[in-house]
Amino acid sequence: MRAALAPGVRLLRALPRDSRYRGLTLVLTFLSYTSYHLSRKPISIVKSQLHLNCSALGPNPHNDSNSTTWCSWAPFDGDNYKELFGALDNAFLVAYAIGMFISGIFGERLPLRYYLSGGMVLSGLFTALFGLGYFWDIHVLWYFIIVQVCNGLVQTTGWPAVVACVGNWFGKGKRGLIMGIWNSHTSVGNILGSLIAGVWVSSAWGLSFVVPGIIIAVVGIICFFFLVEYPEDVDCNPPLHHMAADENPGGVTTSEKDPEAVISNEGPLSLSGQSSVDHSKSSKEPAEEPEAISFFGALRIPGVVEFSLCLLFAKLVSYTFLYWLPLYIVNVAHFGATEAGNLSTLFDVGGILGGIFAGLISDYTGGRATTCCVMLVVAAPMLFLYNHVGQNGIGVSVAMLIICGALVNGPYALITTAVSADLGTHESLKGNAKALSTVTAIIDGTGSVGAALGPLLAGLISPTGWNNVFYMLIAADVLACLLLARVVVKEARGWCGPMARQRGSSVQLTESVMDGK
Repeated sequence: MRAALAPGVRLLRALPRDSRYRGLTLVLTFLSYTSYHLSRKPISIVKSQLHLNCSALGPNPHNDSNSTTWCSWAPFDGDNYKELFGALDNAFLVAYAIGMFISGIFGERLPLRYYLSGGMVLSGLFTALFGLGYFWDIHVLWYFIIVQVCNGLVQTTGWPAVVACVGNWFGKGKRGLIMGIWNSHTSVGNILGSLIAGVWVSSAWGLSFVVPGIIIAVVGIICFFFLVEYPEDVDCNPPLHHMAADENPGGVTTSEKDPEAVISNEGPLSLSGQSSVDHSKSSKEPAEEPEAISFFGALRIPGVVEFSLCLLFAKLVSYTFLYWLPLYIVNVAHFGATEAGNLSTLFDVGGILGGIFAGLISDYTGGRATTCCVMLVVAAPMLFLYNHVGQNGIGVSVAMLIICGALVNGPYALITTAVSADLGTHESLKGNAKALSTVTAIIDGTGSVGAALGPLLAGLISPTGWNNVFYMLIAADVLACLLLARVVVKEARGWCGPMARQRGSSVQLTESVMDGK
């Protein structure tokens, strides 16, 4: 007797072809960038293990010295260990920022599948090499610096490639919500990276890097075999990015009607598309390949400069937490390295919620910049409160970390996903989707300059007190908000126009009724 078809298989067969491939693209790109962030997180967990207070372990059993750092890992056993940690962070982040501007240009001109999977395998190699320094008993700074620089360069292959893939498959309607949920890969990767690194941080910290390195390499190989770059490659409907759209302030376009609701009958994952009749004709007619946009051409797209500069300061705050939060918890709350790493994951849990909330609100209101600005304004006082009352009990710490994570990472997530995809398919490009990787790289590359500055400034300022670090973060939040002021004003004017016309129509209707009486 043959069993009935498995429920999961029946579900897959019930979904239209386009929906299956869109779902596959979302899952693969989600796993890809989850593994990228998973491989970046271990350094923040391992820092507290590289420089330990060894007084609890007694004198050095090898030479009876009274040093309190004899069990630390040289060269991070000196009083300048914070500066050295800052140098490690910046070796990665400066290389990442520089490489990102170049990466988008390559991403537009090379097959995305090769570019992404190759970058992931190389990222796995360099992540593992950092951890192998433990097993090879390496104690020279230049080794770790070179590995960090190489890793920073190859990790730039990830973001432009995954955003371009998702942008190729999904149209504009509900893009904020879809990408807000999808962008949780950043926080999921940070959480998994913290938990995986925490397993070996106290016993063999090298494995905290080797295991994530293996994971990202394996996911890269899976992407090589299964990722589909364009809907046309598998005879699926390409998305419709614009439909009778009015240009929104800052270059982000919105449609008075949801294009997906008007056109799509492909199910929940088919967010936009053409009719099946049009598709059957177009899929067999080879279209001329559009030229990739230039770097300066991408800068001229309305809104790219404003959102890029805003992301610089927003990412400065986010990456300072990414690299320094576990050490802050160890120093201020006096938790162990594993406990601090686990507690720091709550900031990323808040980041997941913030990204989804920001995408949902911006889809509903049509105001990407306004949504970012409001969250940044609220984030500034919450950072001040976390520094002053966040360690008054575990309950307060948990709540404050989640709230701060949502407010800090919400704008960051929205700009790097929905806003980048909106601008990369802006109406001024006349349907040329070849700008997606370049625009994404410019925005995220500018943000990565802030990502490099944040941990560097934290390393320089933290010896003067953690209060000063938080004042720096609050100032960055305020600057990020101010840089969006012009775009917010334009969005507000865009809302006031229809409201004024609606009020005028109501007045005219009332007057006509009165005249009729």
